[in-house]
Amino acid sequence: MPGLIIAAPASGSGKTTITLGLLRALRDRGDPVRGAKSGPDYIDPRFHEAACGLPCLNLDAWAMPPERIADLAAGDDLLIIEGAMGLFDGAPPDGRGAVADLARQLSLPVVLVVDASHMAQSVAPLVAGFAGHDPNVRISGLILNKVGSPRHEKILRAALAPLGIPVLGAVMRNAALATPSRHLGLVQAGERTDLDVFLDRAGKQVAGQVDLQALLHLSAPLPDAPALKPIPPKRRHIAIARDVAFAFTYPHMIRDWVAQGDTITYFSPLANEPVPPADLVYLPGGYPELHAAQLAAASTFLGSLREASESTDIYGECGGYMALGETLADADGVSHKMAGLLSLQTSFETRKLQLGYRELTATHGSFQGRFRGHEFHYATTLKADGQPLFEARDAEGHALPPMGLREGRVSGSFAHIIERVLP
Repeated sequence: MPGLIIAAPASGSGKTTITLGLLRALRDRGDPVRGAKSGPDYIDPRFHEAACGLPCLNLDAWAMPPERIADLAAGDDLLIIEGAMGLFDGAPPDGRGAVADLARQLSLPVVLVVDASHMAQSVAPLVAGFAGHDPNVRISGLILNKVGSPRHEKILRAALAPLGIPVLGAVMRNAALATPSRHLGLVQAGERTDLDVFLDRAGKQVAGQVDLQALLHLSAPLPDAPALKPIPPKRRHIAIARDVAFAFTYPHMIRDWVAQGDTITYFSPLANEPVPPADLVYLPGGYPELHAAQLAAASTFLGSLREASESTDIYGECGGYMALGETLADADGVSHKMAGLLSLQTSFETRKLQLGYRELTATHGSFQGRFRGHEFHYATTLKADGQPLFEARDAEGHALPPMGLREGRVSGSFAHIIERVLP
């Protein structure tokens, strides 16, 4: 069960493209490999899965206890963990939850991806600073990214040679490996018709410019999976909305539900499918604002959702929460009618970023207890009347205004739940 971490000094260094290239290149060589993503991210893991053909889980050092992380990381194949942001960047005030925490907890080596597009000899003090910052975080190899030419590569390697950290490769600048983005990150993997072409291109370039064998030799054993407390059986039937408008689900949450005996059924609101009979209807986050007119016209879905609310628990997260409201205004300010099950009106005409980890406590609704989660959206709330769902605190423990709404058997909020806090 070997593993390693792909990290960088900062966001925008090209970690995702390098990771995808590595996953595809190793898969094409016949090396069993799987991916994981550090922190709260719904989009990159689906690219990992497409690149290597195996499920990708999130490992969140802020929200998850170490034993949970070790359990999720365990497996027979090489695990390549893509870091989020910079190596030591995490929640305030002390950076808790950074990918460096995963390196410490799992005792894994770090391969640092350095965007060398705007530097030459200065690469050496940059790398030296990261390598010496924390003796418990091992920078075991380097991948130079966005290198301009063979001469540029030679200058970079010469500057780095005194540090004694292996340079595993230099990936040349390639505009064809740029990835389209929107306001929550990359355009989703399922929306890219050219995905396999892109992944093959990334895999071939990485295979040709990175020493894959040297990279494999750097990997280190993962800790054994711990014996976790058994999950009490519930044996519910859970209906989960799943399409490009409702795609933000954490696989480990679904895995937990299956482990406790729940049956999972998926349905597509965008395809105007009715809500299946269930004990719980879960509307995850995603991009309902991009499909608001289509959702408003999905009369079968909306009618069945309203009917289900009379006898079934319904829970919505972020995009799902907005779909449970009265109206959703798109980026052009056009208001579209939603399910009307919560006294909520939201808008994307004026965007306002809400971002951060959240400590959540609920005494009512479908998810009662204490949880760790996160908030990441640009929606503006125009109206929110009724009983709040969660008491909330930020990553530093500061009290926030109550989050979400509940009405009868319907509840939701902008928060995405990552992990239940056990007593």
